[in-house]
Amino acid sequence: MSFKSATERTTILEKLRPAVFGPHALAFLPAVMLGAYWFGGEGFLLVFAVTLPTLLLLTGVLKSPWAALHKRDSVTGLPGRETLLDRLSVAVTEGANAEGDPPVCLVVEIDNAAALVAQFGDGGAETILRSVGDRIRSTLRESDLTTALSPGRFGLALAKTPRTDLESMIQLSGRLQDAIDQPISLDGTRVLLSCCVGFALPSRVSDQNSQSLLDAAESALDEAQKVGPGSIRAFSRGMRPRVSIPDNLTKEVVRALEQGDIKPWFQPQVSTDTGALTGFEALARWEHPRKGQVAPAAFLPAIAEAGLFERLGEVILFHALTALREWDRLGLSVPNVAVNFSPDELRNPRMFEKVRWELDRFELAPSRLVVEVLENVVAQSEDDTTTRNIAALSRLGCGIDLDDFGTGHASISNIRRFDVSRIKIDRSFISQVDTDRDQQNMVSAILTMADRLGLDTLGEGVETHGEHSMLAQLGCGHVQGYSIARPMPFADTASWITAHHERIPPVPDITSRAKGA
Repeated sequence: MSFKSATERTTILEKLRPAVFGPHALAFLPAVMLGAYWFGGEGFLLVFAVTLPTLLLLTGVLKSPWAALHKRDSVTGLPGRETLLDRLSVAVTEGANAEGDPPVCLVVEIDNAAALVAQFGDGGAETILRSVGDRIRSTLRESDLTTALSPGRFGLALAKTPRTDLESMIQLSGRLQDAIDQPISLDGTRVLLSCCVGFALPSRVSDQNSQSLLDAAESALDEAQKVGPGSIRAFSRGMRPRVSIPDNLTKEVVRALEQGDIKPWFQPQVSTDTGALTGFEALARWEHPRKGQVAPAAFLPAIAEAGLFERLGEVILFHALTALREWDRLGLSVPNVAVNFSPDELRNPRMFEKVRWELDRFELAPSRLVVEVLENVVAQSEDDTTTRNIAALSRLGCGIDLDDFGTGHASISNIRRFDVSRIKIDRSFISQVDTDRDQQNMVSAILTMADRLGLDTLGEGVETHGEHSMLAQLGCGHVQGYSIARPMPFADTASWITAHHERIPPVPDITSRAKGA
């Protein structure tokens, strides 16, 4: 049946319903029942009384007495998904012709909501869900809508306001979490809950319709739940769908990550002027108990499929800061460590606070941490959260490295917007730079641009002494690659640092010679 014919049928039924079952129809009911008895006796009267309402319900002429309640959740009394979609649809239509921002959709879900019944029974779970629904409504304005999408999951539609931006939505999400986090008294027991929040700013959703807004908010919630309890995520177009059943490799990688088999190895970076160590880059490595070292290209896609890039980032950051503290304790001079931050991490609204807290915990100056961001993230990102996080880390004092420079399309305005402090020239430009004139011209152009912008430079993937020497001549500030050292486990770094320091000739003291003259 076509949509048009279905619509026409519905319209006809709507018109018939008041005509057949309006108050005036009650006058004919006795006559109808008497006729049934007259022609068929008691048996026919009984069949008629049972089958007529059933036929009317099946045809849709007569509505079920509980049809109006179907749109409301039986536990919380909140309206359901269709009401949320209707509100979003109306708001989108009005937002196109009125002043103010379009609607914002949020989805809030209690962490581990499926276990509430097992823990507290049906009655206890219902009490908890009603309490959470009440707390959400009390946090919002009267003009905002709260709905129940499924047990433990709530959908919210916010009325338009003059200022609905990323920062205000993060603050609102935090207030919702604070309200839900408050203990609930259940038969003398204190129940402590947490929740994840996903939301979608309309400007980040391609299709401006109610279903797309809700889908985007639920996608953001899925991303938040991947990270762990109490997380918040804003929707962005780069979000990947969640993988429900990981394959064997993914399961093995997840196990390795949790057991501590995936750790950072450290590759040194040195100055082309003095040869001194200027930092390390922390690179994820997997030491498999049977297969030995597994290449990153083999396990990083599995990490991505499992949605564990943020967890991997936490592990690498922790070990990197631990290494810095240990080098300091040993009296070894390591200015900083560079850590790669994935797009998933950069989309986390609380990423900046997490990094700052870790630096405070290890009592390390922010300048000791260098944040590496891929060039394609800078070139393609339309996510305000990513921009906000990188800018905040730069203001804190962390260095910002633009990784794989030359492989993407990062504009100068984007380099400025993300407050990049150093660009890492990709290996594809470094290879054979000592013998290939075109490579030299390309690298020279990159270095000239960096110099004009006041940016430091690092050549990555330097594999020969000739490449190292040519980069120094062209004016590249730092180099990193196999010609200096391969990535090494932390246990080997102290001996390498000591040996490298001994190989560097002492810098002449020009000041003392001048005084002697």
